[in-house]
Amino acid sequence: MHKTPLKILFLCTGNSARSIMAEALLNYYGQGRFEAYSAGSNPVGEVNPFVVETLNDVRISTAGLRSKSWDEFASARAPILDVVITVCDNAAKEKCPIWYSAPIHLHWGFADPAAVEGPEIAKRYETRRVYSDIESQIRKLIALPIEGLTPQQLDIQLRAIAPR
Repeated sequence: MHKTPLKILFLCTGNSARSIMAEALLNYYGQGRFEAYSAGSNPVGEVNPFVVETLNDVRISTAGLRSKSWDEFASARAPILDVVITVCDNAAKEKCPIWYSAPIHLHWGFADPAAVEGPEIAKRYETRRVYSDIESQIRKLIALPIEGLTPQQLDIQLRAIAPR
């Protein structure tokens, strides 16, 4: 049987936007039932400024958020993960990282707002649009009755809410 908090790692390539937003949202809304982390296979080294702006605008703390390598989660001191969720956009043919050491692996594809070129207004708009998509998915996740589920039952529940 699973005990809370459910430890979830959100993975992407750059760990500057989507995975960071998912981490911040799940830690904010999860209220002790979830413990979220994020990392990248090739981190850019900083959180996208439009992500920071968006999170600040909705009053979600950005304290402690940073772009980091998935190597931090492969060490002996790393938390034991229950779920790994990749958030890369397969439609954009991004190279999405693969993680092998968690019992449940899922994919939630979101467009990369950090890849938007052009004026700031376009970057800001896309960041907020993707934030809204991620928030919707996180709300589905926190609505799940995860307490007391076996890993197999949890896997079924998580796959049932995966974006199509």
